[in-house]
Amino acid sequence: MDALHTLAETLLGLSERPQQLNFLQVGLRAVIVYLAMILFVRFGKKRFLAGATAFDAVLVIIIGSISARAITGNAPFFETLLGAFILIGMHWIISLVSRDSPTISALVKGHSNLLVRNGQLDRNALKKAHMSDGDLEEDLRQAGVDNIAGIKEARLERNGHVSVIPK
Repeated sequence: MDALHTLAETLLGLSERPQQLNFLQVGLRAVIVYLAMILFVRFGKKRFLAGATAFDAVLVIIIGSISARAITGNAPFFETLLGAFILIGMHWIISLVSRDSPTISALVKGHSNLLVRNGQLDRNALKKAHMSDGDLEEDLRQAGVDNIAGIKEARLERNGHVSVIPK
């Protein structure tokens, strides 16, 4: 075990200050962090890689920040990886709980906003969403709709995309 620790110390520069890490040590740290993040994300849920809600985006930002610190040596290497793993585990648990609780789901992930119903634009909803008419028109065009009158329902979803159900 002592030999393994010495090897890890030499290869990863575990007790070195960030300025003392050499090219090989930073490169090896990057490879290990990359592989660890792949495993950690696979442990998490696939949906946080798709259309991310704020709940998912925050995790991605924090994981990126923590991972960078492990690579550059600005934080203890293995402890930093453990912190990233714990955050992904927390995300998984909160996702599991919010799956069965609409209240927690709305609190953590938000909710959709109805923008158009039966061809009628809800200007208050558009205003609350901080969307201009041009923003909505662009999203509708991307959904293949060129006329609000032909929409049964359009919603600003939790992930920021506008979903459209034609009449």
